[in-house]
Amino acid sequence: MAGEGNDDVKVMSFEQALDALEKIVDDLERGDVPLDQSIRIYERGEALKVHCDRLLKAAEDKVEKIRLSRDGKPVGTEPLDAD
Repeated sequence: MAGEGNDDVKVMSFEQALDALEKIVDDLERGDVPLDQSIRIYERGEALKVHCDRLLKAAEDKVEKIRLSRDGKPVGTEPLDAD
């Protein structure tokens, strides 16, 4: 089952998960990994990708810009991508 044995991914920092994902990609691209191991590390790669996406989304949600009044004083914040 996908995700089985990948519980440690949930506590990784973005940088740790990205490093692990890059190593998996390198291993798979070399092509010298047995098929059964390739399947396991591919599933781990999927778990790492989902985790990285989740961390990026959380970071994006926290990024805000400061709204200024006409006289240049801060009046609050809004999401960075608000129009």
